[in-house]
Amino acid sequence: MSYFRITLVRSAIGLPRRSTDVLKALGLKKRMATVFHSVSPSVAGQIMKVKELVQVEECQYRLTKQEVHLERKPDPGYYTEKSCSEQRGELGVLKTDTGPESFEMPFTRTTD
Repeated sequence: MSYFRITLVRSAIGLPRRSTDVLKALGLKKRMATVFHSVSPSVAGQIMKVKELVQVEECQYRLTKQEVHLERKPDPGYYTEKSCSEQRGELGVLKTDTGPESFEMPFTRTTD
């Protein structure tokens, strides 16, 4: 079954009541809100009334709100190789292997 993925791109502030009522019937209240409706002539007619305000795509399945949110979430721009506890050692010991002999000293945190 096909679905319309409808996203409100432009705000409805200052538009006639008929346009705002169509958006309300589609379930769109805020900008960048996304709803899914099954493909039908009545929904297509509603989309045509507000075609300047919405972005429409046809998709094969409906997404949940969490899936839509995860689609829009950007990449963090970094990745974690090791956590701080792994770098210090599991027991809070600072490990160094510089110089001719290596040694371990307890790691203590100072508070300022």
